[in-house]
Amino acid sequence: MKSILIIGMGRFGHHLCTKLAELGNEIMIVDQREEVLEDLLSSVTSAKIGDCTNEEVLKSLGVSNFDLCFVCIGTNFQSSLEITNLLKEMGAKCVISKANRDIHAKFLLKNGADEVIYPDRDIAERLAFRHSANHVFDYIELTEEYSIYEIPPMQEWIGRSIRDLNIRATYHVNILGIKKDEKVALLPPAEHIFVKDEHLMVIGLRTDLEKVIKHL
Repeated sequence: MKSILIIGMGRFGHHLCTKLAELGNEIMIVDQREEVLEDLLSSVTSAKIGDCTNEEVLKSLGVSNFDLCFVCIGTNFQSSLEITNLLKEMGAKCVISKANRDIHAKFLLKNGADEVIYPDRDIAERLAFRHSANHVFDYIELTEEYSIYEIPPMQEWIGRSIRDLNIRATYHVNILGIKKDEKVALLPPAEHIFVKDEHLMVIGLRTDLEKVIKHL
């Protein structure tokens, strides 16, 4: 469980807060608009109405006591930049700020952000990849080189085990999990035999994964 401060309760802030609360974290939320806080009051430890570009407002939050501080302001970059900078100056341990453009990310990182996230861009890229590539059910980019793909087994894999096919040595990828009927079994044993109606969570270099996809 972590102590988390979320500043800016737009759509992204709402979704982030809801999920973090479900995971059992202690959360304080802050926004200038009272109405956007109301439906989250039962899920959070505390909520405050205020303008966090005001140093006195931020000081009153005790930002150095939080494990994580999220700045989820997407429509006013100047405010996002000011708040990010102030949080770091006041001793925030880890500041994660939302950006919409690369140039925004560069300024945020230079002004105190420990990490910058692009939720809109990341979702758009995943959707574009999923719907332009055949036989890819989902996709997560880990780094520029490594990704996780959710794919069906190759036709020639069906009825054979991971060990028989020597997946890692032959295809240079690893089977991270097997998904079937919305249930996921992580790190399947080498004796697992592939069947037609299951999805594989495969991790590896993107170049190696693309070779596998071409044979689906």
